[in-house]
Amino acid sequence: MKTIKGLLLASLFATAFAGAAVLKTDPAKSSVTATFKQMGVPVEAKFKQFTAHIDYDAAKPAASKATVEIQTASLDLGDPDYNKEVTKKEWFNTAQFPKASFVSSSIAAAGAGKLNVSGKLTIKGRSADVRFPLTVKTEAGKQVFEGQLPIKRLAFNIGEDEWKDTSMVADEVVIKFRVAAAQ
Repeated sequence: MKTIKGLLLASLFATAFAGAAVLKTDPAKSSVTATFKQMGVPVEAKFKQFTAHIDYDAAKPAASKATVEIQTASLDLGDPDYNKEVTKKEWFNTAQFPKASFVSSSIAAAGAGKLNVSGKLTIKGRSADVRFPLTVKTEAGKQVFEGQLPIKRLAFNIGEDEWKDTSMVADEVVIKFRVAAAQ
């Protein structure tokens, strides 16, 4: 009798979560970058360390969830001195705020292969509600999620003191991401 009850409970549990799939991120095929202008010149920097947890159901996107954490000290501007500079208090203050994060609050279908994502972005201890479009496609057996999120760096206190001058470093930053993941 215990075996039948156990099997019944296991079957009910499996059925309740059958549609949603927790996906494992493929770091080699995923990326997060920040694009901005410094003295009018476009700069693209890559975050080398991040994790993405995606619970995605293509049939029911509204049941999907996503969480991304970025190690702010992993920003690579292509120069060791610049990389060290952005870890300081005036920029990311990585000693006090080692991670930036995004947690989805809603994901909605927006047409074939398109989603609208809303959630909370937290950088340097400051949070803001954000919304952005996202594309999703299947590529080599993986779900690939791509999008970009424009932000204002000063809203997150990135660039304090003399670095608040937006003629040196523009306030507009575009966070671009590509996450490839599979079961």
